[in-house]
Amino acid sequence: MEDLSLHLMDIMQNSIRAEASLVEVGIIAQPSLNRLEMYIKDDGKGMTEEIMGKVTDPFHTSRTTRKVGLGIPLFKDSAEMAGGQLTIESMPGEGTTVTATFQIDNIDRKPLGDVPDTMAMSIMSYPDLEFHLILKNEETEYVFKTEDVRAQIGKLPINDVVIVNYIRDMLAEQISLLFGGILNEIIS
Repeated sequence: MEDLSLHLMDIMQNSIRAEASLVEVGIIAQPSLNRLEMYIKDDGKGMTEEIMGKVTDPFHTSRTTRKVGLGIPLFKDSAEMAGGQLTIESMPGEGTTVTATFQIDNIDRKPLGDVPDTMAMSIMSYPDLEFHLILKNEETEYVFKTEDVRAQIGKLPINDVVIVNYIRDMLAEQISLLFGGILNEIIS
């Protein structure tokens, strides 16, 4: 995967397959600690201890359409190559949280990528789910929730092209404001 937003999309798809009704994505930049953290948290089915032990093995997948599952193993490799790590917390019936950390200035850290587009496409594709995006740096926090958008748009569908484009533009602006100059691939 070329950038971190593609990893986010892949893990979000896992959450959706796990029948989540809420998917929360967090991106936290802490330049004073040289640390970037990303997490995907859901309220889906969760995983047993047995499955948790196999989830980073690329030759284990719960999907029946193929014999390998590369999403989590590739995300783990991306984190480790950039001086970080990947952790997974899960409880059956309660959901799963996948967290990856990266050294911000590590030459092997993949660029953030198009997080606004990843979120917008997820909202467009799954309009009945709730999505949250939490963006933080050391000084500021921005919280986006689809339920807040729904409260503002009334009867309009959230996956209407005009609404999705507005969401994408709003998220792009917030990412630039919070991470411009911190994450070197984002220019403010």
